[in-house]
Amino acid sequence: MFFKRLIRKTKSIFTGLKKSDSGFWVYSPFTLPVHHLAWARPLNEMLLRYQVRYIARKFRLNNPIVWVACLAACNTAIKIKKSKLVYQRTDRYENTPNVDVEIIRKYDRRLKTEADLTVYVNKALYDEEYTQCKRAIYLDHGVDYEMFASAEKNQDIPPDIATIRKPIVGYFGGISYHKFDVELMKKIIDLLPEFSFVFVGDVPLDYHDRLSTENVWILGQKPYELIPHYGKCFDVAILPWKANKWTEAANPIKLKEYLALGKPIISTSAFTELQQYLDVVYKADTPESFAKCIERALAEDCPDIVTARRKKVQNASWDSKAQMVLNELFPGMSND
Repeated sequence: MFFKRLIRKTKSIFTGLKKSDSGFWVYSPFTLPVHHLAWARPLNEMLLRYQVRYIARKFRLNNPIVWVACLAACNTAIKIKKSKLVYQRTDRYENTPNVDVEIIRKYDRRLKTEADLTVYVNKALYDEEYTQCKRAIYLDHGVDYEMFASAEKNQDIPPDIATIRKPIVGYFGGISYHKFDVELMKKIIDLLPEFSFVFVGDVPLDYHDRLSTENVWILGQKPYELIPHYGKCFDVAILPWKANKWTEAANPIKLKEYLALGKPIISTSAFTELQQYLDVVYKADTPESFAKCIERALAEDCPDIVTARRKKVQNASWDSKAQMVLNELFPGMSND
């Protein structure tokens, strides 16, 4: 997993400045992996600041909005010229494995006090920390609703899932050691030998071995635009996450994507945001209860419940979320 990320990061750096299919420009700056070395950090910040200023000049961005989602950019973001600074507090970054906790906490505290707006996606974390910020809002994630909800209208099915026997219990997205409960998953798989379990996304090599049985298919990472077409083949979708400080403050976008697909969902109670979806999601924390919920969800599924799931996220567009942020940054600004 480390080497995959290293290769992906290296490729993005050497790609340089690139225009995305959505029409905006993307640049992955070069930085040195020395954030843990106090004497080397100023060099990294200088490199990053130079690259950001170069891009800003190229596009004549004289007074940009700077949005920080990577804490290593903290000092650079604060020092460069800008109109507004936004800090995206998506997760408890300090609880991410293999990070320098003290440095992360230092960057986090500074950004909260310096940012014009701190954006939280977890209500419990927002309630805990908003008084530490200059200004903060709780902003639930959006979802590409039409992309997922309309997938079933397309009759094309990816060939590597088309031949897998039904019923299919599916999970899409990367599998990480700190959030995915592989021991729970293994027991669930053993309890339901008549079900096919399909995983779409990056899976660590040792998890391949631990999950490998005759009713498991690990299909690997797929382009984002194909994810709905894999998801539409699921009979049941799952979120078997561990309970820890990181997952507690998470808010998985895939939950909304599963709902937009209209699929039955079984999740552990690892993250607090699940509470607002319990009317359309089954909750289970033991292998036995999780397996029973999978069987129950499949038996109870019907068009009315599918509609209720989709309705839950129908208005959660990314456009609406972007407008909420703009309204906070520029009160009174026209929606046009």
